[in-house]
Amino acid sequence: MLKQKEADLKKQKGYGYSKERMSLLFQTYRMLLIALGMAIILTIVSPSFLTVNNLRNVALQISINGILAAGMTMIIITGGIDLSVGSILAIAGVVAGRILVVNSQNIVLPILIALVIGMLLGLLNSLFITYGNMPPFIVTLAIMGITRGFALIFTAGYPIWDLPDSYIMIGNGRLFNVIPVPFIIMIVVMIITSLFLKYSVLGRNLYAIGSNVEAAKLSGINVKKSLMTAYTISGLLAAVAGIILSARMRIAEPMAGSGYELDAITATVIGGTAMTGGEGTIWGTFLGVIIMGIIRNGLILLDVSSFWQQVAIGFLLLMAVLIDCLKRKE
Repeated sequence: MLKQKEADLKKQKGYGYSKERMSLLFQTYRMLLIALGMAIILTIVSPSFLTVNNLRNVALQISINGILAAGMTMIIITGGIDLSVGSILAIAGVVAGRILVVNSQNIVLPILIALVIGMLLGLLNSLFITYGNMPPFIVTLAIMGITRGFALIFTAGYPIWDLPDSYIMIGNGRLFNVIPVPFIIMIVVMIITSLFLKYSVLGRNLYAIGSNVEAAKLSGINVKKSLMTAYTISGLLAAVAGIILSARMRIAEPMAGSGYELDAITATVIGGTAMTGGEGTIWGTFLGVIIMGIIRNGLILLDVSSFWQQVAIGFLLLMAVLIDCLKRKE
């Protein structure tokens, strides 16, 4: 009995591993092996895969999805979903771009305005969900359409050109002339969101809400406040992704980010976040983003049609959800 109590105490202090944590670790290692295996196969099939230029392209390509997926992970952990991230990305980019065309000397103000818009749209999602008692799927689907419409109205359907070089460097700059700036931003976002989920009270509350919202309420958790925080952060990160994408493409496009919510959800689910909520990690999502990036890059190197790439991503999402459902049933 005494030994059992000591073992339980060690587990609480972090010296032991619970069954759930061991399962999560094995899943993370399994995903890492899958990513490495895919990289080895692509290196054999296409020698150009393991080159500095191509790896830099992969890092650049996964950056947008990684930032969106970090916010999506927090949402899905609560048992919700956010379909509006692609549209928020677009409107943040076009608002920043339009202000920059008028005043190209100051890039800070347009960026701040775009970030605030992203946060407000995320907050709007949460208000309908928490105070309107509406399903997250319906709310974010509606906001997705409304936001995309406003982006088209704001630009009259035309892209915004002539963005200043200082802004373009956000999406095309390189640290030490090697590491893309967007990739660095993604890593910083991943670290911050991971620490938030693991160590903050609000972050732990999100897991509790996803596991059992009624039990969370009875334990004194402010569910509305927690959900408002999660959706606001998701909107903020979507705006960050919009700024980076417009800077990288050198134009602000009102139709940018179309379908990006699917990629973010796919990466999150592949990374082990349960669609039913209450389970998931940012670093699992990071591995999911990498796996998706390798698949997309491999299909491009093998000259596979972009239409088939969409089929592959959709199939990947279907299989990830099926595996999660089978695991929970077992």
